[in-house]
Amino acid sequence: MSMIPLPPAPGADEHVSLALLNTRVTLPGGRVVDELDSPEAATLWLVEQDLAPAGAALLEYCQGRLAELRGTLRALFSAQVEGLAPDPEVLDGVNRALTRVPSALLLRHDGDRGLHRVPAHPVTKLVEHAMAQIAEDAAALLTGESADAVARCAAPPCDRFLLRTHARRHWCSTRCGDRVRASRAYARRRREAL
Repeated sequence: MSMIPLPPAPGADEHVSLALLNTRVTLPGGRVVDELDSPEAATLWLVEQDLAPAGAALLEYCQGRLAELRGTLRALFSAQVEGLAPDPEVLDGVNRALTRVPSALLLRHDGDRGLHRVPAHPVTKLVEHAMAQIAEDAAALLTGESADAVARCAAPPCDRFLLRTHARRHWCSTRCGDRVRASRAYARRRREAL
C-alpha cells in the first residue's frame, strides 16, 4: 500500500520504471515521502509490483541498490525531459542493471503446470532480477513511441514523472493541477487588486 497521498501518476501502472521513479516524492510544505526508506518497505514495494515473491525479505544492502537505481533512472528521465544528453555514468548504471542477470527464461516442468518458463536465480539475486526488469522497462519506454510523452509534474514542489495523456496535461494528478490553477488564480487576483 502506497505511503504517497496521491494516485499513481499517468503511466506508472503500465511502466514499472515510472512507478519506481515515483516512490520518492516531494509534497507541498517540503515533506518528502520515500516508499523505499527501509528494507521492509522496499520489499513490500517489489512484492506489490510482482517483482518479488510474497515472503521475500531484502537486506539493507539490496534496498540501497534499488534506491540507487531509482536515482540513476531519475537522472536519465530528467535528461530526457530536458532534452539533454544523459551523463555517461548514468547510462553505465542502467546498462549494468540490464546485464547483471541472464535474461533467458528457463524451461521447467512440473505435474501441476506442465511445461512452463521461469527465471532461474538464487534468492540472493532477487534484487538484481527486479532491477533488470525495471531497467528494461525504462530502456523500452525511453526508446519507444511514448518517449516524447515522458514529463515531470509541473506543480512545484512535486517531482514525480508521468506519461502525458493529453498535450496540455502537465500534472501527475488532479490534486497537483488544482494546486497550480489555484496559485494562478490567486496571483491574478493580487495583480488586479493593485
